[in-house]
Amino acid sequence: MFTRKLGRSGIEISAMGLGCWAIGGPFWDQGGWMGYGAVDDAESIRALRRALDLGITFFDVSDVYGCGHAERVMAEAFGSRTREVVIAAKFGYTFDEEKRAVTGRDVSPTAIRKACEGSLRRLQREYLDLYQLHLHDLSLDEALTVRNTLDELVSEGKIRWYSWCTEDPERISAFAAGSRSIAAPQLVNVLEHNASLLKVAEDLNLAAIARRPLGMGLLTGKFTSATSFPETDMRTRFKWNLRDGKQAGMLARLERLKELLTADGRTLAQGCIGWVWARSPVTIPIPGFKTVAQVEENVRSLRLGPLEAEHMPEIASCS
Repeated sequence: MFTRKLGRSGIEISAMGLGCWAIGGPFWDQGGWMGYGAVDDAESIRALRRALDLGITFFDVSDVYGCGHAERVMAEAFGSRTREVVIAAKFGYTFDEEKRAVTGRDVSPTAIRKACEGSLRRLQREYLDLYQLHLHDLSLDEALTVRNTLDELVSEGKIRWYSWCTEDPERISAFAAGSRSIAAPQLVNVLEHNASLLKVAEDLNLAAIARRPLGMGLLTGKFTSATSFPETDMRTRFKWNLRDGKQAGMLARLERLKELLTADGRTLAQGCIGWVWARSPVTIPIPGFKTVAQVEENVRSLRLGPLEAEHMPEIASCS
């Protein structure tokens, strides 16, 4: 099994994790749907268990995904095997779990503690391995106040490590001064990434937890100009345009890269995951999923490993 360290924590995990947003199902936020449309909980549970059987040990979730639903599905899937997995949870949003609707944002000490207890209860865990501040746009002063509360939760055994989900190198560097800060979650895929932020992660030995390594599905090659999405899929809310919009341009760029990414027999998705690993030794891609088949295809990437370094300059020049 191809493994990587979870930043300076020293925790060894599968080099690929799974992002658990999609399995939370749709939820309402500020006048529109979030999530990736309807889900089948039974299939989600089978997919999570299959991932664990295949060696995946790292799972990324937020309490707001499905307004608590993703965490509950994970708990049912892992059951007594929960100690076999490393879970990265997130906090910052408030929500009505019954209505599956976001109600606001709150990172006061009281709210953070309430959110932590809620995640522990839904996940049926005694502690969270990694607890992540989900609000990317807080001021640095606000975030450092949050960090004080997180340090208290570490002392109490409720969490082990923490990080901040922000795309700003200065914010990441400052937050990483905390003794238990181990990660710099960020957008990393073959068409989109922040080189400066990735360098900060490398310099500070932080895990670059790579969100959207498959570009919200676009980099799998399954979409065409005729693809549409249901109303409850946030790609509809965000006005994805595969015919002549931004996403159409990304599809064209992907087409130029397809031969390079699949040259050694990988599927396009596997090639894109291999690129994330090859881009930096600290990256940990966390592709999303809804089905067992998606999990199995992506997990096969672990046997193939990173793309060959010699191919990376050519891919950069074509992208």
